[in-house]
Order: sequence, then structure tokens, then C-alpha cells
Amino acid sequence: MILSILSIWALICAPTIAVPATNVTARSGFDPLQAPLGGSFPTVLGPISELPIVNRLISPDGFERSTTLAGGIFPGPLIQANKGDHFHINVVNELTDLSMPLVTSVHWHGLKQHESSWADGVSFVTQCPVPSHDSFLHKFHVPTQTGTYWYHSHFSTQYCDGLRGPLVIYDPHDPLAHMYDVDDESTVITLADWYHVPSPILNTVPGAVIPNATLINGLGRYPGGPSSPLSVVNVEHGKRYRLRIIGLSCHPWFNFTIDGHKMTVIETDGTEVDPVEVDSLAVYASQRYSVVVTADQPVDNYWIRSLSNLAVAGAMFENGQSSAILRYKGAPIQDPITQQSPSILPFIEGNLHPLINPGAPGIPEIGKADVNINLEVGFTAGNFTINNVSYVNPPAPVLLQILSGKHHALELLPSGSVYVLPPHKVVEISIPMSAAAVGGPHPFHLHGHNFDVVRVAGNSTPNFINPPRRDTVSIGNPGDNVTFRFVTDNAGPWFLHCHIDWHLNAGFAVVMAENPNGIVAHENVIPEYWFDLCPSNDTWTNAQLGNFS
Repeated sequence: MILSILSIWALICAPTIAVPATNVTARSGFDPLQAPLGGSFPTVLGPISELPIVNRLISPDGFERSTTLAGGIFPGPLIQANKGDHFHINVVNELTDLSMPLVTSVHWHGLKQHESSWADGVSFVTQCPVPSHDSFLHKFHVPTQTGTYWYHSHFSTQYCDGLRGPLVIYDPHDPLAHMYDVDDESTVITLADWYHVPSPILNTVPGAVIPNATLINGLGRYPGGPSSPLSVVNVEHGKRYRLRIIGLSCHPWFNFTIDGHKMTVIETDGTEVDPVEVDSLAVYASQRYSVVVTADQPVDNYWIRSLSNLAVAGAMFENGQSSAILRYKGAPIQDPITQQSPSILPFIEGNLHPLINPGAPGIPEIGKADVNINLEVGFTAGNFTINNVSYVNPPAPVLLQILSGKHHALELLPSGSVYVLPPHKVVEISIPMSAAAVGGPHPFHLHGHNFDVVRVAGNSTPNFINPPRRDTVSIGNPGDNVTFRFVTDNAGPWFLHCHIDWHLNAGFAVVMAENPNGIVAHENVIPEYWFDLCPSNDTWTNAQLGNFS
């Protein structure tokens, strides 16, 4: 299959055609960043920054390809902030490679965007895409959230071509700070699938798309490829490290382990949890964990492993595939020779209990929330469906529709995919997993909220006392009925979707239009340049959208 895809790519897209660069229009008032592609790009940014979106040739696993990158690097630069910071991030679109989309948008995954849904970054839900040679300034405040997050393109499958990066909000008064000694940019670990073919081509291939490699902190190796450099996490014997593990995946989930070392989970998706010791960690697309690892083993090199559920049998870790290196200070500069041990402390999601204010809202019984929504998932004619409807992009963003006076589900497009929620109510969403929804397990993410998972995958017994609290949850396997609750205290049109990006592109999503009147009440905070993003008519070309079908 991979060879045939490469052949298609060679016939259609070689050589790459680029649009001549022009001056970028800075709607936001920022001066655009015009760094040369061969220049040096920062690896760490603050909450007030410019983020150029560029095309570059990179070879993170030894195979060179053109990519779409945030800040010119993969993964994108780490955005660091502190609790209570105001964010002003100017996304500058400098894309020119016609083999991929020329428009873009950037979503700040897990940030609730209270009173700033216009800055959530979701194409055709909260904004129009940012055209090439244009820019868009995201302005939002994060008064209470802390923890581990990330950002990525929310246009088509663009983030599969590289536009994804980490974001961390530090808490100067972290209640679990006594558990670790080191927590900085060196302890952020990103897990990503990587593809040798641009995503618009892969979108035309029927069936599951298999990644060519797994990258840890942007480096990896692929079957039959060269022994490319691997990422190294440096530690010193006796110290305790808070590793912030981020699933940047477009599709697979990863089983994360470190040879010879246990991990203590202390955070899930920005929520501190009662510490839980494990020796393996299931990380689904877009999920994040903080784990404390003590460097208490003999000074040496140890394999860090991130096994994809889509890995080719028999070649899982051969020649350092799906791996990085934990290197103790004083150890030789070489690949480890350590062996993986059987798991005796497996990860169980239901064991993750919030450290602060545990408990789900509402009457503690399934089906007894103020609003109860059952989402039946399916698959037909190559598209995913929710309650028999496949999501398609509307002609105007849902937020713009609401601001224009459409407040009822029957008025809002896409028809059948928008659910209007009243304010200040407890909402319960159940997603019974059907065998018809192929390609699972499916990780579902809700924008604008974290939620209490009162019924987790693999366990039919509900927990309302101290259920896991997060923003992305696996809906499990056929027979599971994952159920979660949240309170409608954040007006906005919030996307609820499978975070396997290929599946989202095939219609696996709905929009929760929460409190339309409250959305209109915040219209005065939306900058004029937000409205200017949308053309007066549908003028997007196939080249801009990266369409090859």
C-alpha cells in the first residue's frame, strides 16, 4: 500500500509547484515574521508571540518531504505561559506549496476560551480559514487553567502534514510540586505519527492510512530506513522529573513505556489527579498526561518506547523504531540495549480521580441530567455519521450564523449536526460504540470544556463520585457506552469530534451550540478583523484547500 501511495504522489505532485511569495497582510496590526526557510527558528515562545505557518523540507526520520509547520519546526515551538496570562498569538500564513492547503487555522487544544470562542481556531465553526499571505491575531485570557495542552491546525487534515506543537501553562503554586524536581522544556515529550506522503493524497486512499513512522520529540526511524538520530531525554541520577506527555497523533494511540522505570500519573488533560503509579500509559490522539519519573536506576541508556496500535507486526522496535532514549548523566553516547519488561502496573483510566473538586454535576444516575443526548455512531459510503448525519463544513462559520440571528438547531448549518444547548444546565452525552464505526477506538474531544467521564470504556459501572475529568476520551470498543457530563457555563459553538483527523475529515463530528443568546452578548469583544476573514462569497479555490479528489 505504501509503495502505491508513493507512486501516486510522484505522478501527481512532482515536482512541487510553489506560488511566488508576496507581502503578508497583517490584519491584526502585528508586523509579520519573514524568517527565511533556511534560517534559525525559536524552539520556545511566550504567550505573546508570532507564529509563522510555513512550508519546509524536513527529514525527521531520514525521509525528506515538504511539510506544513508552525514556527518552521516539527513539532512546533513550545508555547510557555503561567497561570493567569493573557495570550496574543499572531498566526501568520506564509504557505506556498500547492501540494498541500494554502489556507490554515490554529486551534489551542484544551483551552476553554471563555468569552473568546471567536479565537478557538476551528475552520467553519468559530472562524473562516486564514488565507495565504494573511494573518490572524488570537487574543484570549486563561485565568484559571494550568497544565499540559497543545495546538494544531483545524483545517482539513493539515496537522497531519506537521502543523502541531506543545503548549504548557505552569502553575507557580502547583499542589503537586513537592513530587518532582525538574519541570521545563526538556521534560516535554511529544508523540506523533508521521507520513511520507502529503495528507491531501492520503485522503484519496480508501481504507485505513498507516503511518510510516512514530516520532518522539520530532525524531524517529522507519522500517528499512536509515539509523537517523533519535531524541534524547537527559536525566541525572536521583532526581525526579515531571514528564509532560502529549499525544500529537493524527490517528494511532500509543502505549508509552520507559524500560526499567515506573511512572506516577499526576495530570490528565490539564486536570491534577490523585497520584497513580503505572508502568505503561495509553495515550490516544490529543490526550496529555504528566507523569513523575525518578531517575533511580543504574547510570545507563534506557529505551523510551511509544508503540503505535498501527505498528507493523514484527518490526515494532527494530533499529530503534518507535523509540527515544532516556540517558543518565555519565552514560555513554550510544543506543540502549535494555529490554522491555511485561507490564504489572497497567494504566486503567477509571483509576484517575481529580485532585481538586472531584465529582460529576447533577443527579447521580445515568439519564438524569438536565439535558441527555445519545449520539449513535456509524459509517456508510466512506463517511462517518452521528445520529445518521455526516458532518460537512457549512458555507459560513457556525459562530457567524449565530451572530446573524440564527439561534435554533433547525436554522443552523450543517443541518442535523448542530445541537443547541441551554445555559446553566447539566448535559450528559452518551456515545454507544457500534461495530459499524470502523477504525476505533475513537478518541472524542469537546472544545470549550473539560468533562467528567461517568462511564469509561471497558467498565459499564458508572462513577459520579470521583470520575476522570478530561477533554478527550476514548469511546472504546463495540459494547462500550462511554458517558460524560459538563455544565453549560461557557457560551460558544463548541466542536465535538473524533480526534483521528482522517475520521473528522470524513464527517465524524457535531457542534454543540451552547447558549446562543450568551454568544451574541459577547459580540462586542470580537475584533473587526475576525469578520474580515470570511469572503463575501465562497471564493476558496481547490489549490487553496489542497483538494486532489
